[in-house]
Amino acid sequence: MSVHFIGAGPGAADLITVRGRDLIRECQVVIYAGSLVPRAVIAEAPRDAHVIDSSALTLDEIINEMAAADGEGKDVARVHSGDPSLYGAIGEQMRALDALGIDYDVTPGVPAYAAAAAALKRELTLPGVSQTVILTRTAVRASAMPEGEGLKELARSGATLAVHLSINNLAKVVADLIPDYGAECPCVIAYRVSWPDERIITATLGTIRERIKSEGITRTALILVGPALSAADFAASKLYDPAHGHILRQKRA
Repeated sequence: MSVHFIGAGPGAADLITVRGRDLIRECQVVIYAGSLVPRAVIAEAPRDAHVIDSSALTLDEIINEMAAADGEGKDVARVHSGDPSLYGAIGEQMRALDALGIDYDVTPGVPAYAAAAAALKRELTLPGVSQTVILTRTAVRASAMPEGEGLKELARSGATLAVHLSINNLAKVVADLIPDYGAECPCVIAYRVSWPDERIITATLGTIRERIKSEGITRTALILVGPALSAADFAASKLYDPAHGHILRQKRA
């Protein structure tokens, strides 16, 4: 028996990996985050599978369901939104399973920031503009941010920022970032990216709050910030430069 932690991707049912889909098809127990994982993904479960929405459960209740499945020799698909390594709260679940001696594995999923970049048709790392992407969040009602990981500190990098779980903290996000990025820096709100009701709002740090007021977006939104989001005048990568050689291609005159 195993518990399979599976990243379902950002929302579109066809953005789950083949491995993740196949595991769901094979498991007799499916525990999924009902508020964020589409029903079409869970529909892949066997017809007689025990399907549990974890959105109203506590950690102990989730682990109890896994332990009960273990006692019956049933595999569990534990389905999370996006990629489970990012704000997936799987660390404490794996720790509890370790204590119980229950086997588990992890299948990655498409993260929201990658889906947002695809929707924007943008590369987040452009030569000479940004070669770093920082995935972070702000503290609203959830766990406090560790020392040194506040937006003011991270802003000094000038990197492309993907700020999760912070749409209700937009005023602070803007105030913390403008001193380093400037009011004209591109800012994007990606709401329920890849879902049928996806909305992509593009603006600048100076105008994004006004743009978002009429949208009524209060959750399930990612904030992207950085010059790479709108840059057009950037150097081409050396990867395909004929004057740049590597192990698979000689330099060309």
